[in-house]
Amino acid sequence: MSDTHSRLDPLILTKYFADVDEIWHAGDIGDGSVLDTLMAAKPVVAVTGNIDDHTPIAQRLPQDIVREVGGIKLYMTHIGGYPGKYPARIKKALDEHQPGLFVCGHSHILRVMPDAARQLLHLNPGACGFEGFHHMRTAMRFMINKGRVEQLEVIELGLRGTLSNVKP
Repeated sequence: MSDTHSRLDPLILTKYFADVDEIWHAGDIGDGSVLDTLMAAKPVVAVTGNIDDHTPIAQRLPQDIVREVGGIKLYMTHIGGYPGKYPARIKKALDEHQPGLFVCGHSHILRVMPDAARQLLHLNPGACGFEGFHHMRTAMRFMINKGRVEQLEVIELGLRGTLSNVKP
């Protein structure tokens, strides 16, 4: 997930993420209560986003995460661009860490793109919050098995101005 911007749709935890092992948040959390709610439900792997600058969240979370998970190296940050359009800082980090999975947020545009040149899968879950220019609030759910991302699922939470219309 990414770009909650201080509001969390309750169905994210009760329906969509009820059975996950971890929740990954690619920044722009907004309010610390959103982070606290996520952490009370599941282990959380999260980075700070640009709206989190100069807030207590910036002291609680790193700008970048690099870690091994399920046999794949993950690199997560908030502002990451996408294949062919990475900012210089991200190009340098991707070259240094050589992840197989790159997760970022910020754009509010859901993307699933292989980057053949860097031999990685680029994921941007879009925005699951209510602020921004996106129309549909989105998140992703997937499994990592023996170094491979499997069962990738796009979750549509409803239009930006509405709560999910799915019953828990």
